[in-house]
Amino acid sequence: MSSDFFIVMAKQALFLALILTGPPVLAAMVVGLIISILQATTQIQEQTLTFVPKLVAVAAALAVSGPWMLQKLMYLTSSLMEELARHL
Repeated sequence: MSSDFFIVMAKQALFLALILTGPPVLAAMVVGLIISILQATTQIQEQTLTFVPKLVAVAAALAVSGPWMLQKLMYLTSSLMEELARHL
């Protein structure tokens, strides 16, 4: 096995990890921005106010995008196993 194989597989795994973290991070960012605007307009500066809505938004994003994430992870795992078997 060459090191190129491992580099390509690591690159694919890191790229997939970057893509899969997108929906929850984006949901948390949007909710955080909305809460920040709400806090600025009402002048309520409570730091703990942003935690629960962000948590709910991340949970909802994971619930909605979970099947897609699982499909992508299963595809990467099966292709990794196939390539590993081919190179052994």
